[in-house]
This record gives sequence, C-alpha cells and structure tokens, in this order.
Amino acid sequence: MKFTLSWLKDHLDTNASVGEIAEALTDLGLEVEDISDPAARLRDFTIGKVIEAEQHPDADRLRVCQVETGEGRTQIICGAPNARAGITVVVAKPGVYVPGIDTTIGVGKIRGVESHGMMCSEREMELSEEHDGIIELPSGEVGESFADWLAAHEPARVDPVIEIAITPNRPDALGVRGIALDLAARGLGEMKPAPSAHVEGQYPCPITVSIDDDTRKEGCFVFAGRLIRNVKNGPSPQWLQDRLRAIGLRPISALVDITNFFTYDRNRPLHVFDADKVVGNLRVHRAKGGETMVGLDEKTYTFSRGQVVISDDNGIESVAGIMGGLATGVTEETTNVFLEAAVWDHVQIAHTGRALKINSDARYRNERGIDPAFNGEGHALATQMILDLCGGEASNLVQAGTVPDVRRAYTLDAARVQSLVGMEIPEAEQRQTLTRLGFRMEGNTAHVPSWRPDIQGEADLVEEVARIASLTKLQGRPMARVQPGVPKPILSVAQRRERAARRMAAELGYNECVTYSFIDKASATLFGGGGDATMLANPISSEMSHMRPDLLPGLLQAAARNQARGQADLALFELGHAFSGGEPGEQHVQIAGLLVGKTGPRDVHKAQRAVDLYDVKADAEAILAALGAPAKVQILREGPAWWHPGRHGRICLGPKKVLGVFGELHPKVLRAMDVKGPAVAFTLYPGEVPLPRQAGASRGAMQVSDLQAVERDFAFVVDADVEALNLVNAAAGADKALISDVRIFDEFIGGSLGEGKKSLALTVRLQPTDKTLKDADIEAVARKIVEKVEKATGGVLRS
Repeated sequence: MKFTLSWLKDHLDTNASVGEIAEALTDLGLEVEDISDPAARLRDFTIGKVIEAEQHPDADRLRVCQVETGEGRTQIICGAPNARAGITVVVAKPGVYVPGIDTTIGVGKIRGVESHGMMCSEREMELSEEHDGIIELPSGEVGESFADWLAAHEPARVDPVIEIAITPNRPDALGVRGIALDLAARGLGEMKPAPSAHVEGQYPCPITVSIDDDTRKEGCFVFAGRLIRNVKNGPSPQWLQDRLRAIGLRPISALVDITNFFTYDRNRPLHVFDADKVVGNLRVHRAKGGETMVGLDEKTYTFSRGQVVISDDNGIESVAGIMGGLATGVTEETTNVFLEAAVWDHVQIAHTGRALKINSDARYRNERGIDPAFNGEGHALATQMILDLCGGEASNLVQAGTVPDVRRAYTLDAARVQSLVGMEIPEAEQRQTLTRLGFRMEGNTAHVPSWRPDIQGEADLVEEVARIASLTKLQGRPMARVQPGVPKPILSVAQRRERAARRMAAELGYNECVTYSFIDKASATLFGGGGDATMLANPISSEMSHMRPDLLPGLLQAAARNQARGQADLALFELGHAFSGGEPGEQHVQIAGLLVGKTGPRDVHKAQRAVDLYDVKADAEAILAALGAPAKVQILREGPAWWHPGRHGRICLGPKKVLGVFGELHPKVLRAMDVKGPAVAFTLYPGEVPLPRQAGASRGAMQVSDLQAVERDFAFVVDADVEALNLVNAAAGADKALISDVRIFDEFIGGSLGEGKKSLALTVRLQPTDKTLKDADIEAVARKIVEKVEKATGGVLRS
C-alpha cells in the first residue's frame, strides 16, 4: 500500500514529520517498507542563471555557457537545444550525484574546453520522462536549493511517498483514511471530517441490475449502480494525476482515474461501464463453464463453472470484483457511463482470482474485505466527483440485494489489558482509544465499526488498546516468587498413560515414527476415510489431501520407503491423533504398531521365522497393560475391512467396548501400499481404557492366594465351523470369581466324529481364595462349564 504525505494530510491534520509518521506506523503494526523522499534526493541541486551562451569552437551542438551560481560564475558545457542566455536553470555542481544517469558530476574537458558542472533536464533528476531540453524555471533565486523551490511552487513533485505492508486481517488500512485513523488514535494529529455526498437522480436509470438466487449468499451481497450521461472523458486534473503517478499508477482518463482514486483513498473498488456498449441489463450470476471474455488487460480469460461474473444480454462483461471487460471499457469517446459499486464474498473473489491468475487492485481489496456499510456512500462520492470533473447528469440509483449486517459488539473489560498484555492503561484512556478508532461506546459495550472485520471478540479490543498505546512500553518484570514445596503434578492421566505406552513400545523393540496427519485420498480410502468431511481445503500437495483416519497408513508408507532402501525387517510404532471428521471432537488418540519381515537376525542359536499375529498380540497386550487396561479381556472377530478376515482379533471389554485390534493386514492393503509381507499390526485406543476407580499414587496390595489351584480338562464335540474362542469365553463365564484361566490345548478332526464335526479340548484352572476346594465344589463348577459351553456352541461333552 502506497500513499503520499499530502494525501494523508487530506484526512489527518498533523505537523508530524515523515520520520515520525513512519516510526508510528511500524509500531502500530503497519510496517513501513520504503520511504521515497524526492526532496532529499534533490537537496544538492541548486538554481543558477545563464549569463552567456556561445557556440563551442569544436562542436556544432554544444554551447559554452557562463552560469551564475551560488558560488559565483562558472563555465558549463551543455548540449541541450534550449541552452541560451537569460534562462533560469537547475545546476548540478561537481560532486553532486545525478540519479537519472547514475553519475557523480566532476570537472572535465569536453572537446578541449573545461566544464564545471551540469545543467539538468527533468529525466536526469527523475522528475519525469522529459529530456528534450534542460529545465527552464519561471523564477528562482540564484543559489537557492531546487528542492525548496519545488516545495514552494510544485509541492506534488517533492511529496514523500510511504509504502507499508498490510497484513491480511487489516483491510481497513488499504485506504488512506484507514491509515490516518490509526495515526490519529496514536496522537499524531486530528482526523478531518470525512467528505460526504448526496446525489439526487435526475431521471430513471434505463439499466436494471439483478443477482441470481444461487449467487446472493456466497457470491454477491449487494450490487448497485447508476447511469451518468453526457459526460466528457478526458485527462484528469493535475492533482489527481500527480497522486496516481506518485504511487506507481499510470493516469489513463478522468473516469478511470476517479475509480483508482477511491480504491486507494477509501478502500472502495469501483468500476465504470461504457453504457452505450452495454446491451440490455446487467446480471450477476455464476458462469456455466467454458465462456470467455477479453479483459481490460487485453488477455482472454476462460471461466470455470461456478465463478461469479457480470453479464449483459451479449454475454459476460466483467469478472465480478476483479477486472472489467475490454468490450464495455470506457475510452475518450465515452459519453454515457454506468458506475457500479458492489459488496462481494471475499472467498469466491480469492478462488476466482487465483484460478484465472489475475492480480488487480480490485481483487486485492475485495478478497480481503471492504466496508460493506460504505457501499452507498462511496458510490455517491464517486458519482459527485464524476459530475464535478466530467459533467453530465446522474440517474436514480438501482440496486439488487442488501448490504450485509456486520453489526457486533463486545464488552470492554479494562482489567484484561493487564492480565493479557501486562500493561497498566487507565480505563478512560482505553475508552478514548477505541472511540478514536471509530468504535461506539455504550457503557462497557464497544460497538465495532463496519470497516474492522478483524475484531471478533473481547480479546481483540484489548489488542487494539495495547497496539495504540505501543507495545514498546512493556517492561520486563521478575516472575512472582514460587511458593516452596513440591508442586502438584501437571500431567493428566491420559498424558501419563501415553508416556508409559511409548516407553513400553520402545522396550519391546519398536522404533517410534512421527508422520504427517495428512495423507493421500487413496490411502485414506483404504482405511475407512477419504470423504469430503476430512478433505483439506488448501492442501500443501496432492499426497496430503485428507486427514488420516488411522495411524497405519503412515506406518505402512514408512515401511515401504525403508523396504525400497533395502531394510526388510521393521518394527515401527506411532502415537497420535486420527480423524473421523473435520469438526472439533471428531478425532481420537491411537497407538499403532507394525511388524514386517522376520523376527530377528540369524545366529547360531536360533532360526529366523516370519512375524505372525501372536507376536503382535503379545505386544498389544503388553502396551495395554502399560495403559492400565484390565487383564481379563475378550478377543472377538469382525474388525475393519483392512484387516485379514480370518487372522485378526478385536480386544474388547464386552462386545461394544473395543480397546484395540491386532492381526495380519489384508493382502490388498499391502499391495496398494507397496509393502512386501508378511506384515502384522495393532491399533490401540487409549481413550477406551477405563480410568482407575481410585485416584492415588500408590498401588493396591497384590492379591496372592496360598490355596492349591486345580485344573480340569474338558473335550467337546462341536460343529467344524465353531470358533475355539466361543468355547473359551463360555467356559470362562461359568464362574468368573473362581476360574482364573481357560486355554485350548488340543483339536481333533476325523475318526469317529463324523463329517462336519471336530473335538476341542480345553484346560480350566480353578483358583480358590478363601477355602480349599472339595470334590463337590469342583463338580459343581464342572457342570456349569459344560452347561455354558453346550448353550453357547451347541457342542456336547466328548465321552
């Protein structure tokens, strides 16, 4: 954002120097990137007067001039066609740097005649592109600084230009008046009254405007305009041209320059259509896709479906809020114009501008947000300036849509400045600061001005107060003295459990991985994700387009990279968040482990073998124990689809309380992830592990029975498709207090059992705690075991 000092003073009554203003702006958060001060660059140039001018003896185009300067008469050789006696000129004495030719002037001989300086043209001093002759001043005292003369007679040429960097949350500072408001609040001057205008329409506007229904909510909120007929479009006034040139804009014509002026003066982008080239009425709508338009930059743009555009009966005439079309652009022959002002949805402006690769001042401001409440007033001010500079008659205003309601208010708590920032600012000063920034105070309620979309809460009020007061006033203070004693533990139960789980996994030989929370859509789909709810709006790459639904994709990708580099045997684990959706609360902590390849290196004592699900089951149970999970759990089937259907198990506390899953990964998943098996894994859910019933640092007493345990064997004939797990669970449930362990130790198929039958033998261990078991007690438990198994599986006790 560039502006000149005189432009700033149109809004701010101040005597502050450029240096003071620049220092204040940077301190206010509007960092000054550059200051261009022409007066400082021209300070060494002085005014002289040519007394004599004679032909050079050895050059037809050179003249030997005798010039009166502040240091007396001196001789200067000049080749300008207008070098003659009697004119007042600008002199660069020896030792002066001339920026236009990047040269420091010295004493030299030109064709045998000495020259002691240089008489300068405007281009040589970078005042303009004029270089047909040297500068001829209408007046001036010999020896006077040329910079001082310009400041008195042509101040626009030595007007300092300040360039500041604008953060995306401060669109109000994209207008000179918004910058002046910050400086006035800091105390560098007083705001001048804002100009106002009210234009009465002289006739009905023949052009109507409309907004399609599907564009009103997320495209264009309000679209307003009026016809101004019988205008005379020509060069804009010199003051307007000087301001635009100073900030790097090329003056084009009065109508275009007026819209550029309001873009920078009040952060109010506008557009003018040549009304005689508009066919029918104007409509704001979404492109169907495939339409084209030649922009004002003479480039052809092709639109995608959904992009917001402005069309007449002939087709698209403007990229809404970004750039107008060449077909309806104004020229010097334009006599009737339609002036448009609109409030656009800044998100769709950003998407369209990025897709079409258009960088314009209008896009830069509309995608950051403009003051919606200023739409009508800004249009009236621009209309009045057109009438003043170009003449003409204005029609009634036509408008589609309504200005969005951005009213909001927050409570000012004066004490929060101390608690949040550490500054002591009196409440009266806080209220005065907010008032000077445009807030309306009602008691302790601060009503936010419409041009400050960045204010979204009470903390933002504190930030504004501290920013204006200057954070440089913060003073370092020692921390409050800590009370002696042992501090309370600050880690939660979940954090302590996660730390214990990490240590246990490392003890088991796993290497910890830290992978991105983002994965590609194909990998996310393999593990139950990949939907729109977890898709990133602006991913850093196509391989990181979705939030991960599980930790295993990241571990498998790490395994594939290691295998590609010759590392075949791997043990990896990770602890982190997985995401089931994109809303808060739709994420959970997981611990995942992956074993790939062989169990260990070959040696003389043991042979290698491939990892299997029992390896990973044991590791999962060890980590669950570190998490504090109960020792007695159930192993059930029906895990997610990325597990091998017959070689996995869910670790559960009942059918609905799943603590984790372990087993072999599905072969199709390994192929998709380019991992060479065998590969087994586990995924644990620490959040599902029940919390201890009693909080305390000490462990409960270890319960050890000194009574003799008893083991009994049972063999049941069951159908061949009955799972052994069902027998184990049924037998264990016969007497949970007395039965401490149930294990399958034999399976027999064939023989006299018949087709479709099998025999499963299991050992049940009974551990009494209060008395020694008698035969009657053992027989009673045995009957319950048989009844439970027969009921659960349909099997019978083998005779």
